[in-house]
Amino acid sequence: DPEIYRREQERIFNGPHWSYVALTSEIPRAGDYKRSWIGERSVIVVRDEDGSVNVVENRCAHRGAQFCQEHTGNRKDFVCPYHQWSYDLKGNLLGVPFMRGIKGKGGMPSDFKGESHGLTKLQVAVRNGVIFASFHPEVPSFEAFLGTTMLKYFDRVFDGRELKVLGYNRQRVPGNWKLIHENLKHCYHPGLLHTWFVNYGLWRADNESANVMDDQHRHSAMVTVRNEGGKGEATSGVSSY
Repeated sequence: DPEIYRREQERIFNGPHWSYVALTSEIPRAGDYKRSWIGERSVIVVRDEDGSVNVVENRCAHRGAQFCQEHTGNRKDFVCPYHQWSYDLKGNLLGVPFMRGIKGKGGMPSDFKGESHGLTKLQVAVRNGVIFASFHPEVPSFEAFLGTTMLKYFDRVFDGRELKVLGYNRQRVPGNWKLIHENLKHCYHPGLLHTWFVNYGLWRADNESANVMDDQHRHSAMVTVRNEGGKGEATSGVSSY
């Protein structure tokens, strides 16, 4: 239903939620950037000169053109190819061509203020090498958003060890975006299709298992109990909507 899809985009991806956008290991140096997505909106994750991480929307403040087309790269600044408006790595406007017009004609009005025409800047949260971003100005902290139950499982997987990117594998699924999340919720196929679960002793059909949710029912984790004495938990996946 197009109306339900529109509401999902507005309430989830543009609402007070955190969305995964990148790993810090993907942008190790100043000026390194990666193009990512939150819902239908393209964003740029970039390492600033001071070492911090910024996330800005990939839309020029002038006419809305996507100024960045490459998936990754390194820049000292961002320049829109349409009218060459330029921005620093924080998304602040640096310069506008013909700002005073040509031969006394045209240009920006006298009350034009560059600080009011920067890129859309997102809220950013970084935890154990994982970067999340949000368009919403009043999004709760990442820790409060995930909750203590899910945070425990998140930190079990991302425990602060330095991550290394080995490569990329992209898939396009011609279906409702929720199908991927829903597929993580049932445990009938993993031991049959993903045989590495069994080969590496991570999960078997006779394991005790459960889908654990946070208090607000926004996130869930598939948890299995190891058979060796019935002690110890293993998390096979954490998903969030």
